[in-house]
Formats: sequence, C-alpha cells, structure tokens
Amino acid sequence: MVAFLARWAITSIALALAAQVMDDIWFTGPDSGQGELEEKLLPLLGVALILSLVTAFVKPVLVLLSLPFILLTLGLFLLVVNALVLMLTGWIADQFDVGFHVDGFWPAVGGAIIISITTWILDAIVGVEDEDR
Repeated sequence: MVAFLARWAITSIALALAAQVMDDIWFTGPDSGQGELEEKLLPLLGVALILSLVTAFVKPVLVLLSLPFILLTLGLFLLVVNALVLMLTGWIADQFDVGFHVDGFWPAVGGAIIISITTWILDAIVGVEDEDR
C-alpha cells in the first residue's frame, strides 16, 4: 500500500511539473495563489490515478503491438507510446470532466518526456520497492 501511495505521489508531482512547463498541457482553474492549490489538487490526484491505470493496463498492450517499431527505432518509438498514453489520459479526464487538457501530439511528447524523467529521478530518490519482489 505504501508503494502504491508513493508511486501515486510521484506521478502527481511529475504530472504537475509537466502541466507547469508545457503550455499546451494544463488544468482548468486559477493560475496562481491559494485558489490554484485548492482547485487543482484533487483534479491532479485524479488525473495521476487515471494515468497510473492507463499505464498499467493499456500501455503494455500498446508496447506489445508496437514492438517491431520499438526495435526498429532502438526504443525511440516508446516516446510515441508514452505520448499516446498521455493523450488518452487527457481524453479520459475530459470524459469525467476533471479539467485536464492535452492539446496536440507534440505537447504530449514533451509532457511524456518530462513525466518520464521526473518519475525516474523521484523514483531513484525515494527508492520505492514493490511488495511482491
């Protein structure tokens, strides 16, 4: 349970950073101050949960189906897969009216890079271990 909560927090931080850095990835609501924190915290946690679920269930299928392209591009096609996962997360969040938006493929690629690097760094710092290992 602690590992799940730690990964959820790490994903939330990475997603918040991507929304802060990329202009075409954003949460609706106030742009600064206490109001921003109050109105965007729950949507951020919800989108992080959606992203975690999409990563857990959809991404392995996408990776398996695109394995020839991944091998041909020496793994660079994984950026496309991660961008598609982020765009799917934005679409699902839009269906639930969470207030998270990803406008376009290239911002999704940039956001996926930011999320991947941030998650990798925070995972190394925190050192989250799975219970079943």
